[in-house]
Amino acid sequence: MELLIRDATPDDAAGIVSVFNSIIEAGSFTLFDTPFSIESERSYIAGLAERDIFHVAVRASDNNVVGFQSMAPFATYTHSFDHVGVIGTYVDLGSRRQGIAKCLFPATFDAALRKGYEKIFTYIREDNPAALATYQKHGFRIVGRAERHAKLHGRYIDVIIVERFL
Repeated sequence: MELLIRDATPDDAAGIVSVFNSIIEAGSFTLFDTPFSIESERSYIAGLAERDIFHVAVRASDNNVVGFQSMAPFATYTHSFDHVGVIGTYVDLGSRRQGIAKCLFPATFDAALRKGYEKIFTYIREDNPAALATYQKHGFRIVGRAERHAKLHGRYIDVIIVERFL
């Protein structure tokens, strides 16, 4: 599949929401539990801060969004974490294992370095081994486990914490 990786724009909101809401509704790949509206996503993208990173993977053949990756500062209440970003990666359920994440990670790593990040981390559901394997393939290492950290649909889920230095 030929892909274009680029910065997200508000016009990508419908495609992003289509990918994201399908993943949320599946109930087993993300810690998000509430679907997003196109307008809320459009507004979110329009309001991105200077250090935020938001890339979309667009299928060249039909210009559809098939994945996205976003990163934001870990915390804005202190400068002691300015070097740390939190990342999220989402791939269309029907387009997995086609190299989409493999294309998104380098673009995000490059942007992160340009924006002064030195370290990236994220939280992965323990029951999502494919996501953990993807992050590990891109240089992330497990640094911890938060037990019963999320509660979705009445069920507790452990969360694996991973990090990668740039």
